[in-house]
Amino acid sequence: MSDCVQPRLRSPSSLREAWIALAGLSAVFLFEMLDNSILNVALPTIGRDLHASTTALQWVSNSYAVVFGGLMLVFGAVADRYGRRRVMLAGLALLGLASLATLFVTSTAGLIAVRSVMGVAAAMTTPGSIALAFRLFRTDDLRVRAMTLISTVGLVGLAIGPPLGGFLLAVAPWQALLLINVPIAALAFLGIGRGIAPDDDLHRDPADYLGGVLGTATVVLALVVPTFFAEGHPWLGSGAAALTVLTAVLFVVRQRTFHHPLLDLKLVGHPLVSSGLAYKAATGLAAAGLTYLVTLQLQLDWGWSPALAAAGVLPQVAVLIAAGPVVNRFVRRAGLDRAVWLGALAVVAGLAVYATLGRLNYLPVALALVLVAIGIRVVGAVAGVNVLKGLPENRTSIGAALADTASQVTSAAGVAVSGTVLAVLFAGGIAQPGWTARQTGQFETAVTIGGLTLTGMAAALVGWAYLRARSV
Repeated sequence: MSDCVQPRLRSPSSLREAWIALAGLSAVFLFEMLDNSILNVALPTIGRDLHASTTALQWVSNSYAVVFGGLMLVFGAVADRYGRRRVMLAGLALLGLASLATLFVTSTAGLIAVRSVMGVAAAMTTPGSIALAFRLFRTDDLRVRAMTLISTVGLVGLAIGPPLGGFLLAVAPWQALLLINVPIAALAFLGIGRGIAPDDDLHRDPADYLGGVLGTATVVLALVVPTFFAEGHPWLGSGAAALTVLTAVLFVVRQRTFHHPLLDLKLVGHPLVSSGLAYKAATGLAAAGLTYLVTLQLQLDWGWSPALAAAGVLPQVAVLIAAGPVVNRFVRRAGLDRAVWLGALAVVAGLAVYATLGRLNYLPVALALVLVAIGIRVVGAVAGVNVLKGLPENRTSIGAALADTASQVTSAAGVAVSGTVLAVLFAGGIAQPGWTARQTGQFETAVTIGGLTLTGMAAALVGWAYLRARSV
Protein backbone atom coordinates (compact mmCIF):
# COMPACT_ATOMS: atom_id res chain seq x y z
CA MET A 1 0.00 0.00 0.00
CA SER A 2 1.39 3.42 -0.94
CA ASP A 3 2.36 5.98 1.69
CA CYS A 4 -0.11 8.53 0.39
CA VAL A 5 -3.04 6.24 1.14
CA GLN A 6 -2.11 5.35 4.71
CA PRO A 7 -2.99 8.73 6.29
CA ARG A 8 -6.50 8.32 4.87
CA LEU A 9 -6.93 5.07 6.83
CA ARG A 10 -6.22 6.65 10.20
CA SER A 11 -7.18 10.25 10.56
CA PRO A 12 -6.06 12.28 13.62
CA SER A 13 -8.21 11.69 16.69
CA SER A 14 -7.60 15.18 18.10
CA LEU A 15 -6.49 18.62 16.99
CA ARG A 16 -3.24 18.14 18.89
CA GLU A 17 -2.27 15.16 16.74
CA ALA A 18 -2.59 17.35 13.65
CA TRP A 19 -0.95 20.50 15.04
CA ILE A 20 1.67 20.74 12.28
CA ALA A 21 -0.96 20.63 9.55
CA LEU A 22 -3.27 23.00 11.41
CA ALA A 23 -0.44 25.49 11.91
CA GLY A 24 0.13 25.52 8.16
CA LEU A 25 -3.55 25.82 7.30
CA SER A 26 -4.06 28.56 9.90
CA ALA A 27 -1.15 30.50 8.42
CA VAL A 28 -2.91 30.45 5.04
CA PHE A 29 -6.05 32.01 6.51
CA LEU A 30 -3.93 34.45 8.51
CA PHE A 31 -2.45 35.72 5.25
CA GLU A 32 -5.88 36.19 3.67
CA MET A 33 -7.30 38.18 6.60
CA LEU A 34 -4.16 40.12 7.55
CA ASP A 35 -3.18 41.17 4.05
CA ASN A 36 -5.83 43.75 3.18
CA SER A 37 -6.37 44.98 6.75
CA ILE A 38 -2.70 45.79 7.22
CA LEU A 39 -2.31 47.30 3.75
CA ASN A 40 -5.26 49.68 4.08
CA VAL A 41 -3.43 51.57 6.82
CA ALA A 42 -0.61 52.32 4.39
CA LEU A 43 -2.72 53.52 1.45
CA PRO A 44 -2.18 57.24 2.17
CA THR A 45 1.57 56.65 2.49
CA ILE A 46 1.64 54.59 -0.69
CA GLY A 47 -0.32 57.30 -2.51
CA ARG A 48 2.21 59.96 -1.53
CA ASP A 49 5.24 57.78 -2.24
CA LEU A 50 4.06 56.57 -5.66
CA HIS A 51 2.12 59.76 -6.60
CA ALA A 52 -1.03 57.66 -7.09
CA SER A 53 -4.43 59.00 -8.10
CA THR A 54 -7.50 58.16 -6.03
CA THR A 55 -8.68 55.60 -8.60
CA ALA A 56 -5.24 54.00 -8.89
CA LEU A 57 -4.98 53.77 -5.11
CA GLN A 58 -8.38 52.11 -4.93
CA TRP A 59 -7.20 49.47 -7.41
CA VAL A 60 -4.20 48.69 -5.22
CA SER A 61 -6.75 47.01 -2.93
CA ASN A 62 -9.38 46.06 -5.51
CA SER A 63 -7.01 44.27 -7.90
CA TYR A 64 -6.22 41.70 -5.23
CA ALA A 65 -9.88 41.13 -4.31
CA VAL A 66 -11.08 40.90 -7.92
CA VAL A 67 -8.39 38.44 -9.04
CA PHE A 68 -8.78 36.42 -5.84
CA GLY A 69 -12.54 36.14 -6.15
CA GLY A 70 -12.52 35.58 -9.89
CA LEU A 71 -10.07 32.67 -9.94
CA MET A 72 -11.20 30.64 -6.92
CA LEU A 73 -13.54 28.38 -8.89
CA VAL A 74 -10.92 27.69 -11.54
CA PHE A 75 -8.20 26.80 -9.05
CA GLY A 76 -10.67 24.76 -7.02
CA ALA A 77 -11.29 22.63 -10.12
CA VAL A 78 -7.56 22.46 -10.85
CA ALA A 79 -6.83 21.31 -7.28
CA ASP A 80 -9.40 18.50 -7.47
CA ARG A 81 -7.70 17.25 -10.64
CA TYR A 82 -4.01 17.73 -9.89
CA GLY A 83 -3.78 17.76 -6.10
CA ARG A 84 -5.00 20.12 -3.41
CA ARG A 85 -1.74 19.93 -1.51
CA ARG A 86 0.30 20.46 -4.68
CA VAL A 87 -1.71 23.50 -5.80
CA MET A 88 -1.58 25.02 -2.31
CA LEU A 89 2.19 24.61 -2.04
CA ALA A 90 2.63 26.19 -5.48
CA GLY A 91 0.39 29.07 -4.43
CA LEU A 92 2.39 29.63 -1.25
CA ALA A 93 5.63 29.72 -3.23
CA LEU A 94 4.06 32.26 -5.60
CA LEU A 95 2.87 34.32 -2.62
CA GLY A 96 6.39 34.48 -1.18
CA LEU A 97 7.92 35.52 -4.50
CA ALA A 98 5.24 38.16 -5.17
CA SER A 99 5.70 39.62 -1.69
CA LEU A 100 9.47 39.82 -2.22
CA ALA A 101 8.83 41.58 -5.54
CA THR A 102 7.41 44.49 -3.55
CA LEU A 103 11.01 45.56 -2.90
CA PHE A 104 11.37 46.43 -6.59
CA VAL A 105 8.09 48.34 -7.02
CA THR A 106 8.57 51.93 -8.19
CA SER A 107 5.10 52.78 -9.57
CA THR A 108 1.42 52.30 -8.83
CA ALA A 109 1.09 50.08 -11.91
CA GLY A 110 3.87 47.86 -10.59
CA LEU A 111 2.20 47.59 -7.19
CA ILE A 112 -1.17 46.76 -8.78
CA ALA A 113 0.58 44.03 -10.79
CA VAL A 114 2.15 42.61 -7.61
CA ARG A 115 -1.20 42.74 -5.81
CA SER A 116 -2.84 40.92 -8.73
CA VAL A 117 -0.26 38.12 -8.55
CA MET A 118 -0.88 37.89 -4.81
CA GLY A 119 -4.59 37.54 -5.66
CA VAL A 120 -3.70 34.57 -7.85
CA ALA A 121 -1.75 33.05 -4.95
CA ALA A 122 -4.71 33.61 -2.61
CA ALA A 123 -7.06 31.89 -5.07
CA MET A 124 -4.70 28.91 -5.16
CA THR A 125 -4.39 28.60 -1.38
CA THR A 126 -7.45 29.87 0.51
CA PRO A 127 -10.11 27.36 -0.68
CA GLY A 128 -7.58 24.59 -0.18
CA SER A 129 -7.26 25.42 3.51
CA ILE A 130 -10.94 24.54 4.02
CA ALA A 131 -10.81 21.45 1.80
CA LEU A 132 -7.67 20.07 3.43
CA ALA A 133 -8.96 20.76 6.95
CA PHE A 134 -12.16 18.89 6.08
CA ARG A 135 -10.25 15.92 4.64
CA LEU A 136 -7.83 15.79 7.55
CA PHE A 137 -10.51 14.64 10.02
CA ARG A 138 -13.30 12.10 9.85
CA THR A 139 -15.79 13.41 12.43
CA ASP A 140 -17.97 16.50 12.17
CA ASP A 141 -16.95 17.64 15.67
CA LEU A 142 -13.24 17.72 14.80
CA ARG A 143 -13.96 19.33 11.45
CA VAL A 144 -15.95 22.14 13.07
CA ARG A 145 -13.29 22.62 15.75
CA ALA A 146 -10.52 22.71 13.15
CA MET A 147 -12.32 25.27 11.02
CA THR A 148 -13.11 27.34 14.11
CA LEU A 149 -9.43 27.32 15.07
CA ILE A 150 -8.31 28.28 11.57
CA SER A 151 -10.86 31.08 11.30
CA THR A 152 -9.93 32.40 14.77
CA VAL A 153 -6.29 32.75 13.74
CA GLY A 154 -7.40 34.63 10.64
CA LEU A 155 -9.69 36.92 12.60
CA VAL A 156 -6.85 37.74 14.99
CA GLY A 157 -4.91 38.81 11.90
CA LEU A 158 -7.82 40.96 10.79
CA ALA A 159 -7.97 42.63 14.23
CA ILE A 160 -4.23 43.27 14.65
CA GLY A 161 -3.69 44.34 11.04
CA PRO A 162 -4.38 48.08 11.45
CA PRO A 163 -2.38 48.63 14.68
CA LEU A 164 0.47 46.44 13.45
CA GLY A 165 0.51 48.32 10.16
CA GLY A 166 0.57 51.65 11.97
CA PHE A 167 3.49 50.54 14.14
CA LEU A 168 5.51 49.27 11.19
CA LEU A 169 4.93 52.47 9.23
CA ALA A 170 6.41 54.40 12.13
CA VAL A 171 9.72 52.51 11.90
CA ALA A 172 9.89 51.08 8.36
CA PRO A 173 8.82 51.82 4.75
CA TRP A 174 5.41 50.65 3.56
CA GLN A 175 6.96 47.72 1.65
CA ALA A 176 7.55 46.04 5.02
CA LEU A 177 3.81 45.50 5.36
CA LEU A 178 3.75 43.16 2.37
CA LEU A 179 7.04 41.50 3.26
CA ILE A 180 5.27 40.09 6.35
CA ASN A 181 3.69 37.62 3.95
CA VAL A 182 7.07 35.96 3.31
CA PRO A 183 7.50 34.32 6.74
CA ILE A 184 3.76 33.53 6.86
CA ALA A 185 4.01 31.75 3.49
CA ALA A 186 7.12 29.89 4.66
CA LEU A 187 5.36 28.71 7.83
CA ALA A 188 2.34 27.57 5.84
CA PHE A 189 4.55 25.79 3.29
CA LEU A 190 6.41 23.85 6.00
CA GLY A 191 3.26 22.98 7.96
CA ILE A 192 1.30 21.73 4.95
CA GLY A 193 4.30 20.03 3.35
CA ARG A 194 5.10 18.08 6.52
CA GLY A 195 1.68 17.67 8.08
CA ILE A 196 -0.56 16.71 5.14
CA ALA A 197 -0.15 13.70 2.87
CA PRO A 198 -0.50 13.95 -0.93
CA ASP A 199 -4.03 13.50 -2.26
CA ASP A 200 -5.25 10.04 -3.20
CA ASP A 201 -8.81 10.86 -4.35
CA LEU A 202 -8.30 13.03 -7.45
CA HIS A 203 -10.23 12.84 -10.69
CA ARG A 204 -9.04 13.19 -14.28
CA ASP A 205 -12.10 14.50 -16.08
CA PRO A 206 -11.35 16.71 -19.10
CA ALA A 207 -10.99 20.38 -18.22
CA ASP A 208 -13.85 22.77 -19.06
CA TYR A 209 -11.84 25.73 -20.35
CA LEU A 210 -14.80 27.71 -21.68
CA GLY A 211 -16.67 27.17 -18.43
CA GLY A 212 -13.63 28.44 -16.56
CA VAL A 213 -13.54 31.61 -18.66
CA LEU A 214 -17.26 32.25 -18.25
CA GLY A 215 -17.21 31.53 -14.51
CA THR A 216 -14.21 33.79 -13.94
CA ALA A 217 -15.75 36.57 -16.04
CA THR A 218 -19.02 36.35 -14.10
CA VAL A 219 -17.36 36.62 -10.69
CA VAL A 220 -14.92 39.35 -11.77
CA LEU A 221 -17.73 41.44 -13.25
CA ALA A 222 -19.88 40.94 -10.14
CA LEU A 223 -17.00 42.22 -7.98
CA VAL A 224 -16.25 45.17 -10.26
CA VAL A 225 -19.85 46.44 -10.55
CA PRO A 226 -19.91 48.05 -7.05
CA THR A 227 -16.64 49.82 -7.82
CA PHE A 228 -18.12 51.57 -10.85
CA PHE A 229 -21.08 52.80 -8.83
CA ALA A 230 -18.85 53.89 -5.95
CA GLU A 231 -16.63 55.86 -8.34
CA GLY A 232 -19.65 57.73 -9.75
CA HIS A 233 -19.96 55.86 -13.06
CA PRO A 234 -23.57 54.57 -13.00
CA TRP A 235 -23.69 53.86 -16.75
CA LEU A 236 -20.55 51.73 -16.57
CA GLY A 237 -21.96 50.02 -13.48
CA SER A 238 -25.26 49.30 -15.22
CA GLY A 239 -23.50 47.98 -18.31
CA ALA A 240 -21.23 45.77 -16.21
CA ALA A 241 -24.26 44.49 -14.26
CA ALA A 242 -26.03 43.55 -17.50
CA LEU A 243 -22.86 41.82 -18.75
CA THR A 244 -22.63 39.97 -15.45
CA VAL A 245 -26.12 38.57 -15.93
CA LEU A 246 -25.29 37.55 -19.52
CA THR A 247 -22.06 35.73 -18.59
CA ALA A 248 -23.84 34.07 -15.64
CA VAL A 249 -26.58 32.74 -17.94
CA LEU A 250 -24.00 31.49 -20.44
CA PHE A 251 -22.04 29.85 -17.62
CA VAL A 252 -25.13 28.00 -16.37
CA VAL A 253 -26.01 26.87 -19.90
CA ARG A 254 -22.46 25.65 -20.41
CA GLN A 255 -22.45 23.72 -17.12
CA ARG A 256 -25.78 22.06 -17.95
CA THR A 257 -24.78 20.98 -21.45
CA PHE A 258 -21.04 20.14 -21.24
CA HIS A 259 -20.24 16.51 -20.47
CA HIS A 260 -17.50 17.37 -17.94
CA PRO A 261 -18.44 20.80 -16.57
CA LEU A 262 -16.24 22.96 -14.38
CA LEU A 263 -19.01 22.94 -11.78
CA ASP A 264 -21.50 20.08 -11.76
CA LEU A 265 -24.77 21.87 -11.01
CA LYS A 266 -26.38 18.59 -9.97
CA LEU A 267 -23.90 18.40 -7.10
CA VAL A 268 -24.55 22.04 -6.22
CA GLY A 269 -28.24 21.16 -6.07
CA HIS A 270 -27.64 18.73 -3.19
CA PRO A 271 -29.57 20.11 -0.19
CA LEU A 272 -26.52 20.25 2.08
CA VAL A 273 -24.48 22.07 -0.56
CA SER A 274 -27.11 24.57 -1.72
CA SER A 275 -28.29 25.37 1.80
CA GLY A 276 -24.71 25.81 3.03
CA LEU A 277 -23.95 28.18 0.17
CA ALA A 278 -27.09 30.20 0.90
CA TYR A 279 -26.15 30.51 4.57
CA LYS A 280 -22.64 31.66 3.60
CA ALA A 281 -24.12 34.13 1.13
CA ALA A 282 -26.39 35.60 3.80
CA THR A 283 -23.51 36.19 6.22
CA GLY A 284 -21.30 37.70 3.51
CA LEU A 285 -24.08 40.08 2.51
CA ALA A 286 -24.80 41.09 6.11
CA ALA A 287 -21.20 41.54 7.23
CA ALA A 288 -20.16 43.73 4.32
CA GLY A 289 -23.34 45.80 4.16
CA LEU A 290 -23.52 46.41 7.91
CA THR A 291 -19.83 47.32 8.19
CA TYR A 292 -20.15 49.76 5.30
CA LEU A 293 -23.17 51.54 6.79
CA VAL A 294 -21.85 51.62 10.36
CA THR A 295 -18.48 53.01 9.26
CA LEU A 296 -20.16 55.88 7.41
CA GLN A 297 -22.62 56.51 10.23
CA LEU A 298 -20.04 56.71 13.00
CA GLN A 299 -17.65 59.01 11.15
CA LEU A 300 -19.85 61.08 8.81
CA ASP A 301 -23.19 61.28 10.60
CA TRP A 302 -22.07 61.21 14.24
CA GLY A 303 -18.71 62.90 13.64
CA TRP A 304 -16.56 60.31 15.38
CA SER A 305 -12.83 60.36 14.66
CA PRO A 306 -11.35 57.36 12.78
CA ALA A 307 -9.77 56.13 16.02
CA LEU A 308 -13.05 56.39 17.93
CA ALA A 309 -14.92 54.73 15.07
CA ALA A 310 -12.40 51.88 15.15
CA ALA A 311 -13.11 51.51 18.87
CA GLY A 312 -16.81 51.52 18.04
CA VAL A 313 -16.56 48.24 16.15
CA LEU A 314 -14.50 46.55 18.88
CA PRO A 315 -17.55 44.60 20.21
CA GLN A 316 -17.75 42.84 16.87
CA VAL A 317 -14.01 42.20 16.75
CA ALA A 318 -14.02 40.84 20.31
CA VAL A 319 -16.83 38.40 19.54
CA LEU A 320 -15.22 37.25 16.30
CA ILE A 321 -11.96 36.48 18.06
CA ALA A 322 -13.15 35.15 21.42
CA ALA A 323 -16.23 33.17 20.43
CA GLY A 324 -14.40 30.08 19.15
CA PRO A 325 -14.70 27.84 22.23
CA VAL A 326 -18.31 28.92 22.77
CA VAL A 327 -19.13 28.13 19.14
CA ASN A 328 -17.67 24.63 19.46
CA ARG A 329 -19.76 23.87 22.57
CA PHE A 330 -22.89 25.34 21.01
CA VAL A 331 -22.51 23.28 17.82
CA ARG A 332 -21.96 20.07 19.80
CA ARG A 333 -25.05 20.74 21.89
CA ALA A 334 -27.36 21.94 19.09
CA GLY A 335 -26.10 19.76 16.23
CA LEU A 336 -24.94 20.99 12.85
CA ASP A 337 -28.34 21.61 11.25
CA ARG A 338 -29.89 23.47 14.14
CA ALA A 339 -26.71 25.44 14.90
CA VAL A 340 -26.33 26.80 11.40
CA TRP A 341 -29.88 28.15 11.06
CA LEU A 342 -29.82 29.61 14.57
CA GLY A 343 -26.54 31.33 13.72
CA ALA A 344 -28.05 32.64 10.50
CA LEU A 345 -31.08 33.93 12.42
CA ALA A 346 -28.69 35.90 14.65
CA VAL A 347 -27.34 37.58 11.50
CA VAL A 348 -30.84 38.54 10.35
CA ALA A 349 -31.74 39.74 13.85
CA GLY A 350 -28.64 41.91 13.96
CA LEU A 351 -29.52 43.55 10.66
CA ALA A 352 -33.10 44.12 11.81
CA VAL A 353 -31.92 45.76 15.05
CA TYR A 354 -29.65 48.08 13.12
CA ALA A 355 -32.26 48.96 10.51
CA THR A 356 -34.97 49.80 13.04
CA LEU A 357 -33.01 51.24 15.98
CA GLY A 358 -29.52 52.03 14.71
CA ARG A 359 -30.22 55.71 14.11
CA LEU A 360 -31.10 56.30 17.78
CA ASN A 361 -27.81 55.78 19.63
CA TYR A 362 -24.75 53.55 19.81
CA LEU A 363 -26.24 50.76 21.96
CA PRO A 364 -28.38 49.17 19.18
CA VAL A 365 -25.45 49.58 16.77
CA ALA A 366 -23.20 47.63 19.16
CA LEU A 367 -25.91 44.99 19.65
CA ALA A 368 -26.29 44.61 15.88
CA LEU A 369 -22.53 44.19 15.44
CA VAL A 370 -22.42 41.54 18.18
CA LEU A 371 -25.38 39.55 16.80
CA VAL A 372 -23.96 39.53 13.28
CA ALA A 373 -20.53 38.52 14.61
CA ILE A 374 -22.06 35.58 16.53
CA GLY A 375 -23.85 34.46 13.39
CA ILE A 376 -20.72 34.76 11.28
CA ARG A 377 -18.73 32.54 13.64
CA VAL A 378 -21.38 29.82 13.79
CA VAL A 379 -22.27 29.83 10.10
CA GLY A 380 -18.62 30.08 9.05
CA ALA A 381 -17.74 26.94 10.97
CA VAL A 382 -20.80 24.83 10.15
CA ALA A 383 -21.92 25.83 6.66
CA GLY A 384 -18.52 25.03 5.15
CA VAL A 385 -18.60 21.55 6.70
CA ASN A 386 -22.10 20.95 5.33
CA VAL A 387 -21.12 22.07 1.83
CA LEU A 388 -18.19 19.64 1.73
CA LYS A 389 -20.21 16.80 3.30
CA GLY A 390 -22.65 17.04 0.41
CA LEU A 391 -19.93 16.61 -2.24
CA PRO A 392 -17.85 13.64 -3.35
CA GLU A 393 -14.35 13.65 -1.82
CA ASN A 394 -12.80 14.36 -5.21
CA ARG A 395 -14.76 17.61 -5.48
CA THR A 396 -13.99 19.17 -2.07
CA SER A 397 -11.66 21.90 -3.38
CA ILE A 398 -14.15 23.32 -5.83
CA GLY A 399 -16.81 23.06 -3.09
CA ALA A 400 -14.65 25.13 -0.76
CA ALA A 401 -13.95 27.58 -3.59
CA LEU A 402 -17.67 27.85 -4.27
CA ALA A 403 -18.37 28.66 -0.61
CA ASP A 404 -15.70 31.37 -0.60
CA THR A 405 -16.95 32.76 -3.91
CA ALA A 406 -20.51 32.97 -2.55
CA SER A 407 -19.25 35.05 0.36
CA GLN A 408 -17.10 37.28 -1.86
CA VAL A 409 -19.87 38.02 -4.37
CA THR A 410 -22.56 38.68 -1.78
CA SER A 411 -20.16 40.88 0.19
CA ALA A 412 -19.80 43.02 -2.92
CA ALA A 413 -23.58 42.95 -3.30
CA GLY A 414 -24.04 44.14 0.29
CA VAL A 415 -21.84 47.17 -0.33
CA ALA A 416 -23.51 47.81 -3.70
CA VAL A 417 -27.01 47.74 -2.23
CA SER A 418 -26.07 50.03 0.66
CA GLY A 419 -24.16 52.40 -1.60
CA THR A 420 -26.95 52.56 -4.16
CA VAL A 421 -29.56 53.43 -1.54
CA LEU A 422 -27.31 56.18 -0.20
CA ALA A 423 -26.61 57.51 -3.69
CA VAL A 424 -30.34 57.71 -4.46
CA LEU A 425 -31.49 59.30 -1.18
CA PHE A 426 -28.56 61.51 -0.14
CA ALA A 427 -28.16 64.83 -1.94
CA GLY A 428 -24.67 66.31 -2.19
CA GLY A 429 -21.19 65.01 -1.41
CA ILE A 430 -21.48 62.49 1.37
CA ALA A 431 -17.85 62.93 2.44
CA GLN A 432 -18.14 66.73 2.66
CA PRO A 433 -18.24 68.15 6.21
CA GLY A 434 -21.00 70.39 7.55
CA TRP A 435 -24.13 68.42 6.69
CA THR A 436 -27.39 70.29 6.80
CA ALA A 437 -30.29 69.01 8.91
CA ARG A 438 -31.93 67.87 5.68
CA GLN A 439 -28.86 65.84 4.68
CA THR A 440 -28.71 64.25 8.13
CA GLY A 441 -32.35 63.21 7.76
CA GLN A 442 -31.66 61.84 4.27
CA PHE A 443 -28.73 59.80 5.57
CA GLU A 444 -30.74 58.34 8.44
CA THR A 445 -33.55 57.45 6.07
CA ALA A 446 -31.04 55.80 3.75
CA VAL A 447 -29.59 53.81 6.67
CA THR A 448 -33.06 52.58 7.61
CA ILE A 449 -34.05 51.65 4.06
CA GLY A 450 -30.65 50.15 3.28
CA GLY A 451 -30.69 48.17 6.51
CA LEU A 452 -34.22 46.88 5.90
CA THR A 453 -33.28 45.91 2.35
CA LEU A 454 -30.25 43.95 3.60
CA THR A 455 -32.44 42.36 6.30
CA GLY A 456 -35.00 41.24 3.72
CA MET A 457 -32.35 39.84 1.38
CA ALA A 458 -30.55 37.98 4.19
CA ALA A 459 -33.85 36.65 5.58
CA ALA A 460 -34.85 35.35 2.15
CA LEU A 461 -31.52 33.53 1.79
CA VAL A 462 -31.77 32.07 5.29
CA GLY A 463 -35.39 31.01 4.83
CA TRP A 464 -34.62 29.30 1.54
CA ALA A 465 -31.56 27.61 3.07
CA TYR A 466 -33.61 26.34 6.02
CA LEU A 467 -36.29 24.85 3.78
CA ARG A 468 -33.66 23.39 1.46
CA ALA A 469 -31.77 21.73 4.33
CA ARG A 470 -34.97 20.11 5.60
CA SER A 471 -35.31 18.23 2.32
CA VAL A 472 -32.19 16.14 3.03
